[in-house]
Amino acid sequence: MAILREIIKIDEEKCNGCGLCAKACAEGAIEIIDGKAKLVSEVYCDGLGACIGECPEGALTIEKREAEEFDEEATEIHLHELEKKGETVFQGCPGSMTRSIQRPKASPNHATAEAATSRLSNWPVQLMLISPNAPYLQGADLLLTADCVPFALADFHTRFLNGKPVVIGCPKLDDGQYYVEKLTEIFKKANINSLTIVHMEVPCCFGLSNIASKAMVASGKNIPVDDYTVSIQGEVLV
Repeated sequence: MAILREIIKIDEEKCNGCGLCAKACAEGAIEIIDGKAKLVSEVYCDGLGACIGECPEGALTIEKREAEEFDEEATEIHLHELEKKGETVFQGCPGSMTRSIQRPKASPNHATAEAATSRLSNWPVQLMLISPNAPYLQGADLLLTADCVPFALADFHTRFLNGKPVVIGCPKLDDGQYYVEKLTEIFKKANINSLTIVHMEVPCCFGLSNIASKAMVASGKNIPVDDYTVSIQGEVLV
């Protein structure tokens, strides 16, 4: 049944047939046919856009239109068939491949050398590229931060990032509605234990809290939230 939803759009005039988008699509929704990327079925596309960052020609975008609803069961069957044919579903650029990074948890009274150690435990970090099914999200204490925060806050890694997977975005420059929908999927699919939001003091940056709030309502979840504001001078205000 067709519904109004977000789905991938491929500009064949821009497409050079490199195949990076097909390799990056975790659902196997894109194939290279006659030298061009094609959406093989609407039911295989979840509309989350993990493939967009892989296209060197800018041929991929997300559009909202009438399309068949994403069918997770049909997608799993499709992926199984691809595996039986010996086709690898994801071979994308390491820049967007989902991965966990094992790091020891810093002690509260850290030494100077320890403070300089990165506490990043997941990749990618851009909300646009995050998969709601990423294993590091399951049961996580999730950190949602505006992408300017780590530049302003000197001890961001040890104060907020330590022990938490992180997703970042800009509520002013990015597509806020898309982020609402992406976070809704994350809240629905991952058993998020808690959510920490960190944003800058500038008015537009408070939009990140609003995005998270809308996603919480849409998901039907009641996740404990801590919300912090960081000044341009690098101080935590709230």
